Amino acid sequence: MANFVLGMNAKLYYGAAGSTPSTEMTNVRNVTLNLEAGEADVTTRANQGWRATAPTLRECSVEFEMIWDPSDAGFAAVKNAYLTNGLIALKVLDKEGGQGPDGDFSIMSFTRSEELEEAITVSVTAKLAVFRNWVGGGGS
Repeated sequence: MANFVLGMNAKLYYGAAGSTPSTEMTNVRNVTLNLEAGEADVTTRANQGWRATAPTLRECSVEFEMIWDPSDAGFAAVKNAYLTNGLIALKVLDKEGGQGPDGDFSIMSFTRSEELEEAITVSVTAKLAVFRNWVGGGGS
């Protein structure tokens, strides 16, 4: 048996800011978790002419699409966080019981797409505002 995780088995949970998200957001597709770090130049003359770089502050953002469904509770929570400049708790896991970040996020983009032969969708970009925990797999 192959050792991999399919994207369709990944989980995105949401909840009120300040809480551990526990409600699965099922009206999502094509989730992308972006984890990056800033960098500091730590080059010295002792590095034999090579630039040396060290990671600094980490960044986390989540991008995903949702079907435009105002009656969906997850959709409403994301939309309300965007419209009020509020926070929403998100937990982005690679599978049920898996690993990923848990924290409060700001909704930075809530872009509606109205393609002629498709369901109306919204593309969401959420950026980490408060890091709470890295669930499973170690890390802090």
